[in-house]
Order: sequence, then structure tokens, then C-alpha cells
Amino acid sequence: MRTAKLASLPVGFAGRTTLGLGKRMVGAPARAVLTDVQRRTADQIFSVLGQLKGGAMKFGQAMSIFEAALPDELIGPYRETLTRLQDAAPPMPPATVHRVLTAELGGDWRRFFTSFDDAPAASASIGQVHRAVWADGSEVAVKLQYPGAAKALMSDLRQIARLSRLFGVLAPGLDVKPLVAELQARVAEELDYGLEAEAQARFHEAFADDPDIVVPEPLHHTERLLVSRWLESERSLAGIIADGTQAERDRYGELFAHFLFAGPRRAGLLHADVHPGNFRIMGDGRLGVVDFGAVARLPEGLPSAMGRLIRLAAEEDYDAVREGLRAEGFLRPGVRIEAEAIGRYFGPFVEPAQVERFSFSREWLRDQMTRVSAPTSDGIGVAMKFNLPPEYMLIHRVWMGGLGVLSQLGATAPFRAILEDSLPGFRPAS
Repeated sequence: MRTAKLASLPVGFAGRTTLGLGKRMVGAPARAVLTDVQRRTADQIFSVLGQLKGGAMKFGQAMSIFEAALPDELIGPYRETLTRLQDAAPPMPPATVHRVLTAELGGDWRRFFTSFDDAPAASASIGQVHRAVWADGSEVAVKLQYPGAAKALMSDLRQIARLSRLFGVLAPGLDVKPLVAELQARVAEELDYGLEAEAQARFHEAFADDPDIVVPEPLHHTERLLVSRWLESERSLAGIIADGTQAERDRYGELFAHFLFAGPRRAGLLHADVHPGNFRIMGDGRLGVVDFGAVARLPEGLPSAMGRLIRLAAEEDYDAVREGLRAEGFLRPGVRIEAEAIGRYFGPFVEPAQVERFSFSREWLRDQMTRVSAPTSDGIGVAMKFNLPPEYMLIHRVWMGGLGVLSQLGATAPFRAILEDSLPGFRPAS
């Protein structure tokens, strides 16, 4: 059924493009035709993604981070669908839940719990979470993996990889192939709850004394089951994005950025699944963080060259930026580019690092994405000269995803101070 739904997309695409051509032949303006095709494409894509688990839902969650970069008239009707993909999926029935518990904990699995709620508290792309009371009386979250999750995940991602041109119609300049390839490469890690428990334990220990961030302690795990202390929260960052006050947007935007940058320095890990559903609003005002299946392992922290280059760009020393990019492999040997062109390309992106407080917005991010993807010498012409070294791929995605969330929030935050505190190389050596 899942494959059939995904396979239906190219047929609809052919019909939409034919309809668009017909309209052009009778004189409809090109931009109006494109918008009409985009809207029809978006309608079908998001209706399908909204019904699926596995890789389609995982991809939809990843796309939800970048919705701030898409035109509001296009993405507006689908924002609710994308938000649902951050927090929910069709649940497993109780009989299936019990079979998973039996497979992971044995036939006497109930001895581990004082009580267990068969109704899931949350559902996601490869598993769902149940509220329970552990044998010692602790309130816990029990994360269970869907049976057949691995097969479904890979099948969906292969299908989506074949459909990348549809997303090109939806958002010209947005290349989803690298995103899908990265999701495919990390499937094995995300399916191993032992690795997730290890990463979560490191984050829990690293933030144990933080007054603003809380990471639940993992208590028990198997390969497909993870038990953690329960975080009592009523909503996530998605709720703040939907209807939060400006004060809430500013506070939790700052805490979100603080957590992302502090993680590599404190734990040697970068939380790499930054969709808003993973960040919970606690009753005491702290930001709770969950889901550590996708992480970048950075035992030395974020690269100091990254901080140095961002600082040089913020200081508008683009001759030094160019040489630094070449030394780090972002510019291959023999590629020639003027420092002024680098400045025009990257300059607006470093605005948040140039001022004491910066106000993020959908409009700001949309302007940047439109500018760098434009078919001009200062847009695609510059972009084609850059190479993204493998060690920076996940860092780059998290950075862009983080900007997307901050722009969805419309947060005003002391971004420069956060970089000075946690990004190696950004603060000049004294």
C-alpha cells in the first residue's frame, strides 16, 4: 500500500505538467502556471506523506524543518500536515505493542512495569512512545520500534529518491537528493536503540547541571526498545511556532540554539534530528530534548576552522575566508573565485553573527534561499564552485535546519554570544 501511494506521484506529476503546458498555450503567464503546478504537486506530495510511516514520514519530518524557506502562499496550506509529521503517526494496535514487548523483554515483560499504557503518548517515523511506571516507581517513556521498520524505511527512501524531480518543481533550487542519501546512510544507526541509549546517556550527563536544558536519563534498552525517565510536557517547539507569544519564541529559540552548539563541546555529540517535535516545553520553563537516534559524533567538538571562517566572514575579511575555504576543502584546487563574490554569496548568511541580537524570520530565510539558488553568477554560479567535504555534511544540515527552526519561531536571540560561548575558533584568541 505504501509503495503504491508513492508510485502514484509521478503519474500525477505528468498530468500537472501537461495541464501547465496547456495553460501556457492559451496565454497564461509563466509564473502563474508554475505556481499552479507547484500547488497541485504540493497537494499530492503532502497528502501522501501525511498518511505514511517509515522513510516517507522521516523525509517529511526533515522537510518540515525547511518549510520556512518556501513561499508562504505555497506552503501555508500544508504547514499543519508538516507539523503533524513532527509529532504523530498512525499507532500500533495494543496486540502488536504486546508482541514487541514480548520479543524485547520476554513473555513476562509486565514484571518490568507497575503499569503500562497501551495507548501511545507519541508516534514517530520508526517507533512510538508509551507512558508507563517502571518497577521502581519511576514514571518512564517506553520507546518501541515498529515491526518491519527497517524494510519500510529503506523502501520508502528508495522511492522518494526516484521522485526527487517533483520536489524540484515544488521548490526550485532545493535539491533533496543529498538529504535522502544522508537519511539512507544513517538508517542503521537510527534503528539501533543501543546506540541511541549511549548517545542519550552522554547528553544526559553533559546537561545534568544545566539550569535551562533537560535530557531524560535512559534506564534500560534492547536493540528495539528504549526506556527513559518521563519528561512531563504539554507541547513542543511546534506549538510555540504555531501560537507562542513573542517572549516564548525568543526564550525557546535561544535555548534551542544554545543546546545545539553546546552539545558538541560538552558531550562530543551534535543532535542531528532538529525538527521541532523533539524539543519539549517543560512546566518549569526548561527546554526538554528527546530522540537521540541521529547524532554526529564529534569527540573534538565542532571544527575550529568552522568558527574561524564564520568570524572572518562576520568581519568581512573575505580574502582570508577564501583561503580558509580552500584549506578546508570547500574549494577544490584550481577553482578560482573572487573574494567579493564570496562576500556577496555568504554575507547575508552571517548577519546573525554580526550583531548583538538578531531577529530571525521566514522572510529573511526565504530571501537567502532565493538569492543563493538564483540562476545568476552570484547565485548558482558561485554555488557550483563549492564542494562540501564529507565531514561537514551532517553539520551543514543541522546548521541549515537550525536556521529553519529559528526562522519558523521568528526568534530574536543573542546568536553571536552563543557562538562566542560554544563554537571553537569564533572568539578571537586574546
